[in-house]
Amino acid sequence: MIYNQWYAVLPSKAVKKGKILAVKRLGMELAFFRTEEGEAGCVVDQCTHRGAALSKGKIVDGCVQCPFHGLRFDESGKCRLVPAIGIATKDDISRYNVKSYPVREKNDIIYIWFGDEDKVTENIPFFDDQIDDGYSWSEIQDHWNSHYSRCIENQLDVVHLPFVHYNTIGKGNKTLVNGPRVIVENDTIVTSANNEFDVGQTPKKAEDCTINPTYLKFIFPNLWMNHISEKIKVMIYFAPVDDENTVLNIRFYCKLSKFRPFNTLVAFSGKFGNRTIERQDKRVVITQKPKASSLKSNEKLVPGDRPIVEYRRIRNRLKKENNPQ
Repeated sequence: MIYNQWYAVLPSKAVKKGKILAVKRLGMELAFFRTEEGEAGCVVDQCTHRGAALSKGKIVDGCVQCPFHGLRFDESGKCRLVPAIGIATKDDISRYNVKSYPVREKNDIIYIWFGDEDKVTENIPFFDDQIDDGYSWSEIQDHWNSHYSRCIENQLDVVHLPFVHYNTIGKGNKTLVNGPRVIVENDTIVTSANNEFDVGQTPKKAEDCTINPTYLKFIFPNLWMNHISEKIKVMIYFAPVDDENTVLNIRFYCKLSKFRPFNTLVAFSGKFGNRTIERQDKRVVITQKPKASSLKSNEKLVPGDRPIVEYRRIRNRLKKENNPQ
């Protein structure tokens, strides 16, 4: 994982008031919950007292109560009560505090800060210049037995289209890959497919290609969007589970009409198309070895893999800049 980043990890609707949600994200067992005010919190799913899973407990006064001995923890991980020593104790109970992670919510997505708390920013990654409240959307999830880097690279891969998606978005047997053109700015990648039917012509170089109206955009560390048109977009946030598993949260955005119920219907229907295409990808990506990609590897890349190379370069740089040595 890349340290000191906001990771989109869950849809907001997954964390309900009065409930504790146990999930594994970023290689950690975590417990998500909401305070009495509805604010989301995230703590390590293990009580500091005797090691029980906090997620097996319940919410009391906006705090997580351990199911074993009743210790209570707020959204910052601070221990608010140790019942065995009483509410009137003068003892310092901060030694019972549990590890927490800063949480933010934006566009019905829950983000957690993976890194140093003194380096937390309020720059929450999203496609703010592409998606607004005028869009209707639907969302599906799927679990892939694959490292999140492989899942992301698949969505930047223009070479695979006529083979993996031969009967859907890759129809036409356009196997010859021109470029592709890749634009990198502020740790954001933009590219598009410019493939052709192969009749013996020489592929165009990247500098001779342009970014098409239908293009792909990726924002580190884990958000991707297919800008199909100004009115139809598909977005994925790749929630890392651990080094071999990822949950893809796939959204279909629609703003075809001024009549919102129509857009809602189209968005609802769009998720079935998303599932069909996503399952075609999944079938192949989960077979890739090693599970995680890397800048230096034994893979024999082709010129059309340039978006993947750029992703690996940026990811490698960010890890060197941010990860603990």
